[in-house]
Amino acid sequence: MPVMHVQRNAVPKASVVRLDNMRLLRHQWPSITTTFHAKSSAALPNAKTHQRRNRVALAIVAVELAVMFVGAILPTPLYPLYQHAFAFSGITLTLVYAVYVLGNVVALLFFGRLADQVGRRRASLPAVGFGIASTLAFAAATATPWLFIARALSGFSTGLAAGAATAWIAELYGGTGTGAASRIAAAANFFGCAAGPILGGVLAQFAPWPLRLPFVIYLALLCAVAGAILVAPETVASPKRFGEASLRPRLGVPRSIRLQFVAPAVGGFATFALIGFYAALIPSVLRDSLHQPAPTIAGIVVCEVFGIAAITILSTAWLGSQAAMLSALALLLPAVWLLVGAEVVHSLPLLLFAAALCGVAGGLGYRGSLEVINRIAPADQRSEVVSSYLIALFAGNSLPVIGIGFLSAAASAVVAHVTFAAVITALAGIAALTGVKYGPSK
Repeated sequence: MPVMHVQRNAVPKASVVRLDNMRLLRHQWPSITTTFHAKSSAALPNAKTHQRRNRVALAIVAVELAVMFVGAILPTPLYPLYQHAFAFSGITLTLVYAVYVLGNVVALLFFGRLADQVGRRRASLPAVGFGIASTLAFAAATATPWLFIARALSGFSTGLAAGAATAWIAELYGGTGTGAASRIAAAANFFGCAAGPILGGVLAQFAPWPLRLPFVIYLALLCAVAGAILVAPETVASPKRFGEASLRPRLGVPRSIRLQFVAPAVGGFATFALIGFYAALIPSVLRDSLHQPAPTIAGIVVCEVFGIAAITILSTAWLGSQAAMLSALALLLPAVWLLVGAEVVHSLPLLLFAAALCGVAGGLGYRGSLEVINRIAPADQRSEVVSSYLIALFAGNSLPVIGIGFLSAAASAVVAHVTFAAVITALAGIAALTGVKYGPSK
């Protein structure tokens, strides 16, 4: 920080204002020790120390976000085991998966702004607490109702943690790198989702207590994360008490951007519908159509989807938001139809290729559509517009899976999956046409 030298005689009024502002800055940010009489060479080491601490804190919060999302997908390779142990139907399986989104929506609608008011850490710690409660419910599950409770708590905990951690990462990263900070947060999300099924699948197949041990280990991870985030600095200047926080939901899309909103919202719905298919139903497809019942295989396939999505987000910063969104929509078509083809011809290599395409489409689609939303949303209504967009994503992640469950029971799995592919194709076409016609010009 450059040094300002002020003459003591005949101090101009503007200089007095600047002096008062610098005193206020020094009071609010005690780690910045530069004063009017300090040399610039003395300020440099302090700035470097501050940056180092921020990088450590950034890593802690990114790991916290990833660990929270481990729990979201950890049960995926275990669903067939639960189905066998508790003797529930395919429809019940899709409902167990989808109730997670109910927790997400409650967290988003009523607690989405909590971290802005009470502080990032004070919102993150309860999120970890709800994650611990969900993990204990999974570990203690002796019947199907336990799974509904555990999944709802898991959805609430990740929904609460995601908002707080994403904002925390942006503030720790710095004011000039919001795009990079968003990519870090999104990649942490997907890397956590990639780690969950591998952890669950490997332990379920090769370790004792397949429906208990994965959650015992995950419980230890959550406790470690709770301790680590106590070290990260709070970035909200004057946090309120919990009793003073406003929980009023804020949703809405201004009339002036509704046509522009269609493409990212519909595209995000379709993208997350395909991702939801993998997270909920791939273990059943592998068992029934490809004769691959091993939990590890299911974990590998789902890990592939989320891992490739995370790598795509980090490696395609050069691609503009509109181009990323439209590219994802184009990739959805081969991704979903190759998935159906792999089921029909009983081909694991074809399924792995389809999963890779799904991962690329998921990474590009999520990053691109979210960035488009941020570009078109008015500054004074951004939170409402983004929340409306996220509702579309959550709906895509759950409603099609439920529909597949009911249609599979009424007809067959192949009919349900072909219908699903046709719907995804139609939605991708609608999103692409409206995106080309009404998308932002730059």
